[in-house]
Amino acid sequence: MKKIFIITAILISTACSAQQFISSGMIEFEVRTNNHKSFGDGIWAEMFKDKMPQFSTSWYRYTFNDNKAVYKYDRKDEKNKLPWSRGEDEDNLWYSDYAAGTFAQSKFVFDNTYLLSDSLMKIDWKISPNETREIAGFNCRKATGIIFDSVYVFAFYTDEITVSGGPMGIHGLPGMILGITIPRMYTSWIATKLQVTGVNTNIITAPQKGKKKVAKELQESLIKVTSDWGSYGQQAIWNIFL
Repeated sequence: MKKIFIITAILISTACSAQQFISSGMIEFEVRTNNHKSFGDGIWAEMFKDKMPQFSTSWYRYTFNDNKAVYKYDRKDEKNKLPWSRGEDEDNLWYSDYAAGTFAQSKFVFDNTYLLSDSLMKIDWKISPNETREIAGFNCRKATGIIFDSVYVFAFYTDEITVSGGPMGIHGLPGMILGITIPRMYTSWIATKLQVTGVNTNIITAPQKGKKKVAKELQESLIKVTSDWGSYGQQAIWNIFL
């Protein structure tokens, strides 16, 4: 019995030491959008559907260190990019301070670049203990949250990465979010790789470019401007303030 106890203790100790907990690195996210769905079914949307690819794909880099992170555009699939894209994604940058509960973002909005700041969005999460998925080599658990009052977010997170963050402004789970699907935005974000060595964490700084604005104030103004745009206007607001 004593020998069994010792062997069991050794096995448990070995298993615990083998488990990695990561607090710094860079995650690449693949972002895929169904353009035909996101433009809705109105007359205006139907006019443009044959001029754009059904799906478009781009990649973003999320660099994190302890409780701070930067998420920014990296590249896109040139074969299926939207024909009117002018490279404005390159101006967008998300900086999150999870310990302080705040963010600063540089966002290109209707021909202007704004420097937005505010508190991180509050997301009510419900974890599904029995639903898991492997993403980028990590076993992830599923959680469901609500943003913008009524928009459902389906996320998968791993507690092996200790930062409670994720792409854009999505956060608040007990670990790193590696996969997101937002059905009403017809878009998914999936981590494709994690880099933990040779990562330049010095880039994790708040943006300085843009006209300073409180995010909630700009959001209220844009809601009025896009009120008669139908579902496309709603999609635009969600994309800007996610």
